[in-house]
Amino acid sequence: MFIDETEITVSSGPGGAGMVSFRREKYIPRGGPDGGNGGKGGDVILRAVSNRNTLAGIQHGRHYRAQKGAPGGSSLKHGRAGEDLIIDVPVGTLVRDAQRGHVLRDLDEADLEVVMVAGGAGGRGNKHFAGPTNQVPRRASQGQLGETRGLKLELRLVADAGLVGLPNAGKSTFLRRVSAARPKVADYPFTTLEPVLGLVSRNDDGLVIADIPGLVEGAHEGAGLGDRFLRHVQRTRVLLHLVDAMVGPEQALVDWQTIRTELAQSGYGLNERPCVLAVSRADTVEDPSAVAKALETASGSRVHILSSQTGEGVSEILDDLSLLLIQSREDGKS
Repeated sequence: MFIDETEITVSSGPGGAGMVSFRREKYIPRGGPDGGNGGKGGDVILRAVSNRNTLAGIQHGRHYRAQKGAPGGSSLKHGRAGEDLIIDVPVGTLVRDAQRGHVLRDLDEADLEVVMVAGGAGGRGNKHFAGPTNQVPRRASQGQLGETRGLKLELRLVADAGLVGLPNAGKSTFLRRVSAARPKVADYPFTTLEPVLGLVSRNDDGLVIADIPGLVEGAHEGAGLGDRFLRHVQRTRVLLHLVDAMVGPEQALVDWQTIRTELAQSGYGLNERPCVLAVSRADTVEDPSAVAKALETASGSRVHILSSQTGEGVSEILDDLSLLLIQSREDGKS
């Protein structure tokens, strides 16, 4: 099951209490204080991992607690620190404060670990309180309490390229053609109900493509599958916009502009992303070039003719995506 939002509560462990103890050994009836310190409480850590692409394993509404520190012992034995609690989340998880809504951290890199709540410090044993004026202290301190915080986790998929277009534009078929990903394919709207990632191998390099569920007019306001999926395009560097050749030149222009409008109004600046435009399902019509020419005139850019069934245009599209991705990465460094 694909889950891209969840809320949890996390609590770090309290520190262990310090110990009141005095050295008691044969021939040393009145030894000095030897109470040890309590152990530190465990932290709650979020860790971004690359082998997960959903928040489904993180139970909504659950209270996650780290282990408390152990109390100190006699003979200056310090208590054991509480074990940290590590929660694995997918790369691309945005962490918000559940109450205030502001962003706490963006876990956009694999293996990135962030302490969300720190464990309480351990209390001090009576040995710590010994001094010239109080050589036999009979007090120790309690450990500090842990922290508790509500977190809202939002997943935004991390991919090199995002597939956009109206429902049934052929996005899932294209991804099946170029990668090992197997999104559902059928001839009715909203076949794809969740984003799917596919890895394309190109010249000893990998290209990660995200199949985003079909957008409709008003998607930025929640229509259709709505802005829930628009945000998954936000992290992509380049876009591949597919327009169905079967609709004909006039409707193709309307469909193209509909998606462009939704990208522009999403608030993520998606209309400014480098984009490869293609007429898809070219094998289903006699003259797909008529649709391509209409789109070229309107967009002012090259339009590919694509058939994911026959393979026409696939290699050229991947070449253009790879080139735009390289340019995007170089622009990001400058």
